[in-house]
Amino acid sequence: MESPMLTTSRRSSSCVGRGMIKNRTMTTTARDITLSMILLKRRSPPVPQIPFRPGPSRKTGWPYPLDKAANLFYQFVLLVQPEDVNQHLRHRLVQAWGNELVYLSLGVQGPGQACNLRDNGFNVIVGQRPGKTYEKAVADGWVPGETLFGIEEACQKGTIIMCLLSDAAVMSVWPTIKPYLTPGKALYFSHGFAITWNDRTGVVPPKDIDVIMVAPKGSGTSLRTMFLEGRGLNSSYAVYQDATGKAFDKTIALGIGIGSGYLFETTFIREATSDLTGERGSLMGAIQGLLLAQYEVLRENGHTPSEAFNETVEELTQSLMPLFAKNGMDWMYANCSTTAQRGALDWMTPFHDAIKPVVQKLYASVKSGNEAQISIDSNSKPDYREKLNAELKALRESEMWQTAVTVRKLRPENN
Repeated sequence: MESPMLTTSRRSSSCVGRGMIKNRTMTTTARDITLSMILLKRRSPPVPQIPFRPGPSRKTGWPYPLDKAANLFYQFVLLVQPEDVNQHLRHRLVQAWGNELVYLSLGVQGPGQACNLRDNGFNVIVGQRPGKTYEKAVADGWVPGETLFGIEEACQKGTIIMCLLSDAAVMSVWPTIKPYLTPGKALYFSHGFAITWNDRTGVVPPKDIDVIMVAPKGSGTSLRTMFLEGRGLNSSYAVYQDATGKAFDKTIALGIGIGSGYLFETTFIREATSDLTGERGSLMGAIQGLLLAQYEVLRENGHTPSEAFNETVEELTQSLMPLFAKNGMDWMYANCSTTAQRGALDWMTPFHDAIKPVVQKLYASVKSGNEAQISIDSNSKPDYREKLNAELKALRESEMWQTAVTVRKLRPENN
């Protein structure tokens, strides 16, 4: 198979440059930065050292940062223009391993990652069974017979099999995928579930392929949206199996290509356990439980639905979360009223003490594989979708989230 023609466009160069550079001023560990950028330089072929020019790039219009951290940790990026970074990464991909990237089903992460790589000039094809998702792929610009194929044909054509199916779907499609994982190919995931609990999933890759992961810390929708805005979503990465000696290069190049803000190292098992803990904990499960508990107590004590929702959810999401996302919770504590400050300082410990045992129980359940098994068992039941829809309907029609519908309509931007 011939190497793909990977051309540079102003749009793709700008997106990669912004995705890589704009977050340089973020506070992170030296190891994160070093692994994602300096080692990329160390492992790369020689790169022409273009002099550092402060101010806007003549081609892309985004400014180079001047902070010391950037100069220390982003030597690779500072030595080249974003267009050169893009060309260099593509050259390395083609030289090292690249013919075609294959996305199996678009799922949740697939559309964002596939479109970002395509916009960055990479040769991407999609493997998707007929159905609603297939039609969505067509709507996103994938052409049947050219860049959109059935799963079997796509796997046969591809060099990197990027498996972004749901965990349950990976298990069902694995017997179809495995015969096409011939020596020298790579199997890519964005979640460590299938590999970490492969004694339960049955996903055991051949020993003569690379097995790698880049896991964006957010939804595929956010990955795509931020990419189009010239920003990046942070991602973790891991190499599970390096059969070719080039797995690290593939992983880092793909991590940058999909639009990561920065990359930090993990392992498949650490990613899987932290991800499942987060989803069940502070990201979704715990936050819904906490919000509902406060809403219910306010309602039981005579507060109206509007007041209970505004004091519980709306103020948090619309006013406070953007501030502590930008500045940190310590900043929030230092920049609120003395009444709020005293109350928050007094009550954070009782909440911590009440919640930590629950989180410890949760983590133990995740680490033991119990949560994985619950997910596998529930997803395997023939009436799973019907029961799931009933649970989601009950959540959607609860008083708190029906109040949310009304409150959102009253926001100034919606009037």
